[in-house]
Amino acid sequence: MTTTTKIDHSTFTISFERQFAAPREDVFEAWTDPLQMKEWWDPTGVPLAECTIDLRPGGAFRFVGASDHGPPFSGVYRVVQPPAHLAFDAMGAAGQVHLNTVGNATHMTVTIRCASAEHLKQFVKLGVAAGTDRTLDNLVSFIARRAEAASHTAGAAAETDPVYS
Repeated sequence: MTTTTKIDHSTFTISFERQFAAPREDVFEAWTDPLQMKEWWDPTGVPLAECTIDLRPGGAFRFVGASDHGPPFSGVYRVVQPPAHLAFDAMGAAGQVHLNTVGNATHMTVTIRCASAEHLKQFVKLGVAAGTDRTLDNLVSFIARRAEAASHTAGAAAETDPVYS
């Protein structure tokens, strides 16, 4: 499934919705484990050069891309409620990630709320919506690869387990 992106000029928000064929615990972990985030966060698909996360309300995060295409992305967590909710402030905007279980899948909503109409206009001009779409595509691919690797590992373990009669 592709990301549904909405820009709401009346509330100064950009929102993204996506379904994952994975438990929300796995999606939350991908958002909060520096080793995992390093692999999918950059919209170019290149692993981050640096990723630090202090996962607690008031804790800081900082992501540095491998290329010289802009400043580090950094901010502070306001809410950390595993495995359902993250809220943070970054780049002068408030961001939120909500994860809900839908059947055997996870429904994710990411919202970026800008401080003003001008701030939203700047974000749109910078390509934040398109970049975030690509980043979420990276996340989907990352989670799918991890799930496939886990199923191969489980299958290999089942094939090598001794059978007793």
